[in-house]
Amino acid sequence: MPTSFSPNLKQQQATALLSSSAQHILLYGGSRSGKTFLFMRAIAIRAMLAPNSRHAALRYRFNHIKASIIKDTFPKMMRLCFPDVKYKIDHSDWYAELGDQSQIWFGGLDEKERTEKILGQEYATIFLNEISQIDFEARNLALTRLAQNCSVELDGIKTTMRLKMYYDCNPPPKSHWSYKLFIKKVDPTTNLKLKNPELYASLQVNPADNVENLPPTYLATLAELPRRMQDRFLRGEYVEVVDGALWSTEVIDKHRVDEAPTDLMRVVVAIDPPATSGEEAAECGIIVAGTKMVDGKKHGYVLADYSMKGKPDQWAKQAIQAYRDHSADRIVAEVNNGGEMIEALLQHVDPTVSYKAVRASRGKITRAEPISALYDNGLVHHVGQFVDLEDQQCTYVPGQTSPDRMDAGVWALTDLFDVPSVSMDDAMVFGESVMAKGPWG
Repeated sequence: MPTSFSPNLKQQQATALLSSSAQHILLYGGSRSGKTFLFMRAIAIRAMLAPNSRHAALRYRFNHIKASIIKDTFPKMMRLCFPDVKYKIDHSDWYAELGDQSQIWFGGLDEKERTEKILGQEYATIFLNEISQIDFEARNLALTRLAQNCSVELDGIKTTMRLKMYYDCNPPPKSHWSYKLFIKKVDPTTNLKLKNPELYASLQVNPADNVENLPPTYLATLAELPRRMQDRFLRGEYVEVVDGALWSTEVIDKHRVDEAPTDLMRVVVAIDPPATSGEEAAECGIIVAGTKMVDGKKHGYVLADYSMKGKPDQWAKQAIQAYRDHSADRIVAEVNNGGEMIEALLQHVDPTVSYKAVRASRGKITRAEPISALYDNGLVHHVGQFVDLEDQQCTYVPGQTSPDRMDAGVWALTDLFDVPSVSMDDAMVFGESVMAKGPWG
């Protein structure tokens, strides 16, 4: 069977690990390092070796696995590694059938009905893709379905196929259960040492290990990210937790979506202008966000980041461009530093723009805290990834000067959710007392 796949050194190491006696195997590392490709190749091999076997590839959101694996990684892997193997995908139940009626099921853990359907069967292999978005309880639930007995013939000897659980991720913070389980080798719930640590194995795989399959400028692009993001997406390291930070990578990742709803109720552009001008001026934060009602609750969507360095007339034009690009309903701007100048700048560019000035209050809880509570409750979603904004969010601790992009995002969501002034107690029970105070939907 001719193949176009020639594994590099790191891929050879990973393949050896995948065929080892370890039952739980994690490949972690930077972006586009080929982790998912290797796991889907291993699953296809197992499916073809064991007739009538069943395997599952799961992610937190079904539309993510549909876009990234079903329509991209899986067909590419089959074309390169097994060009002569015919397979078909059932677009109703979403599984691939290949070999002697073996199946690879694709699913998301975000919808109860779909999850129950997937987890109503037993599997010989379960692959959890991008586990930074999956909590430990969901992992344990999936683990209960790793139970299919399959016969496989190797070198003329018939034996039972080992059950395997595969995991991959761009490393989240060290507080994540995968770091405790695979790196520290402790139970994430009890922090006690694992009884059988030899069953858990991991390998770091980074984009530099896969450079021959990447665009020539890709590594240089990752090297321009903020240091914290470089650690995660370039060097593939589990990042340190910032004590007291209001946001976490885990929460943002868990509720991230690929596309914005087409029927948003409102869209606003928020501006956090720099306090000074000239060469040393900070960036002007310009964030676009919108809202939609989902199952009777208002959800927010961070749509775009237009933040920039520049003169006031330049960032005013940028904000107006964002307003036009997203057919926004309003521009809101924090005027503690800019006063009436901001409105004059905006109306000079476009006199028809809808504008509202907002002012930071004193003596109240930091305005970022109720917005971070919305994130914690799964009510705010980033549409795609906003590297600089998320870096500011995940390193910001109350008491520090709030950075530009983060502050603009807070103003946008404050306006969209009509957030009232709240106490710390209210913020901690956001789902009850704060929700009752305003038109949250």
